Amino acid sequence: MIEQETSVVEPGAGMAADIAEQPAVLTRLVEERASAIAEVAKVIAQRRPRLVLYTARGTSDHAALYAAYLTEIRLGIPAGLVSPSAITVYGARPDLSGALVVGVSQSGGSPDLVEVTRVARRAGAHTLAVTNAPDSPLAQAAELTIDIAAGPERAVAATKTYTAELLALLMLVEGIRAGDGVLPASERAAVAALPDLASGVLADATATELADRYRFAERLVTTGRGYAYPTAREAALKLMETSYLAALAFSGADLLHGPLAMTDPDVPVIAVVGTGPAGAAMRDVLVRLGQRRADVVVVGPADLPGAGLRIPTPRVDERYAPLLDILPLQRLALALALARGENPDTPRGLTKVTETL
Repeated sequence: MIEQETSVVEPGAGMAADIAEQPAVLTRLVEERASAIAEVAKVIAQRRPRLVLYTARGTSDHAALYAAYLTEIRLGIPAGLVSPSAITVYGARPDLSGALVVGVSQSGGSPDLVEVTRVARRAGAHTLAVTNAPDSPLAQAAELTIDIAAGPERAVAATKTYTAELLALLMLVEGIRAGDGVLPASERAAVAALPDLASGVLADATATELADRYRFAERLVTTGRGYAYPTAREAALKLMETSYLAALAFSGADLLHGPLAMTDPDVPVIAVVGTGPAGAAMRDVLVRLGQRRADVVVVGPADLPGAGLRIPTPRVDERYAPLLDILPLQRLALALALARGENPDTPRGLTKVTETL
């Protein structure tokens, strides 16, 4: 009898490969997709939308939140996130003439996002799909499409598609701001440096080494302000998806309005603190957490003030930080899931396409 060789895939191997691939994905976006994104940005700039609404679910919702911050801060245009159920469940048909509605979805297959895009287009909105599936129903429903070109993800929990969405949305917004879709030279140089910076972040093992610290945690809080808030939310989602840990995300401001009471030495806190106004606004949050003797780990540049443990990330303009700060937190989610005996590649109850209406 001849025994056949079987390949054994180690738990977490898919997620680890997806995480490691992110510098290459970012490089591909910068080198191969920049002109296509610039064309879309030019069209939108010429149409001068009166407001921008983003529609997304799950991880992509956090990328959309990041884009909403960019839109209001960099373009001065009101922005927000659509509640799909207002349209798909309640049948609302708002007047969207002159608006830009952007659907952000890795799969492009969520029926509610597709329906929101169809309704928005009929209601007079300009529509754009930002997706990893350029032939998907969402892309077909939208007038314009940006392919984030991240390639297939091996693990169910999204990692490389998230950072690809962030970069594509950053390039889009800055291209709109430029007017002709072409990023200024200084912006191009900063964006081109991101893949190498990402490689450096992924080479640091600090986050992985923290997995044992949280192995038996029952609850965890993540927090950040401004551009860092989407990172806090995405980190909490990854920890919930892969380790089934009750992770709660709060903006730094909201944390001080009541939830601070739940923090103590037994409830770990991950605080994303970068440069710029939002980072400065987090200083008081860190002080208040210190007064409660909370177990705090700070994600951010090592040269920023602040005591306690730190997961170091590069000092960059705060617009770029979300692409880098999430990387060690993805690795933490992976390591923690493995430490708790779970397989983060196939979390229970999670699929790539969530079909909600």
